[in-house]
This record gives sequence, structure tokens and C-alpha cells, in this order.
Amino acid sequence: MTPEEVFLKLVHGVADGDFDALPALYAEQTDVRHPMNPYGDLPLLSRDALREHFGLNAPRVAGTIRFQPENIRIHHTADPEVIVAECDYAGTVIATGEPFTAPCVFVLRVRDGLIVESRDYIDHVAMSRARGQVGQLVAQLTEPAGASAAS
Repeated sequence: MTPEEVFLKLVHGVADGDFDALPALYAEQTDVRHPMNPYGDLPLLSRDALREHFGLNAPRVAGTIRFQPENIRIHHTADPEVIVAECDYAGTVIATGEPFTAPCVFVLRVRDGLIVESRDYIDHVAMSRARGQVGQLVAQLTEPAGASAAS
């Protein structure tokens, strides 16, 4: 798969809640980071770590929000393995019907059809608001740096 095809499978797989299939998009040894994550940026360095990550996120998303990627824009770089991809996760809060939008930017390095490196920048405030977790986010942000484990 091309980097574009891998990205599209990734964002649609996240939106569809296909968390069991997502780790297969990554190389056995990879480097995935979420630099803007208010809960901490714990590097995910293997397919097994990603399997665990997606397994933890499935219950947080399932049953609370429905969304799809929209406004997808893919920018090519001088390096054929690297793309910068933008999209909005646009959806609905299931309990209230309230719409939400969470802008996202991904910088992906795809080699032999697998993600070997990724930097994921997602609007965590919008996602926390949509999932009804603003209080949890505020508590995290008011703790001293390094006081709690990343989620």
C-alpha cells in the first residue's frame, strides 16, 4: 500500500472502531508519538504496544461518539515514504446528538506498506468534550508534571 492508502485505512479504521485490525497497519518495530496529548506522550514502539493502545481506546470511544474523517488533505513531501495528512474527525455525541469536530494532523512514514513512524496531532480538547471527559482532562492538566501515568 502507498502512504496515502495506509493513512486512509488508519483514519477510517479508527472511525469505524475496527481497533483489532489497526495494529496490522504498523511495522513490528515502529515509533508512534502523540506530542500534544495532555495525558502524556508515551512512545508506542511496537505493534504489540499499539495493540494494547487500541485495546484501551476502544471502550473510551465505543458507545459514546460516532465520527468519520472529513476534509481529508494529503500533502506529499520530498521523501516518498513521508506524507503529512490533515482531516477532521466529524461526528455526533451518541447520548445528546450534539455534533463535534476534532481537527487532526498526521505525519506518517510508510515503508513497504507499513507505518514505521508517526506523529499524531489531534484536538484532544474536542475529543474529551465529545466523550464527556472534560473534568478528567482538567484534573490531568492541573496535576503537577509527571504526577500521574499517561492514559
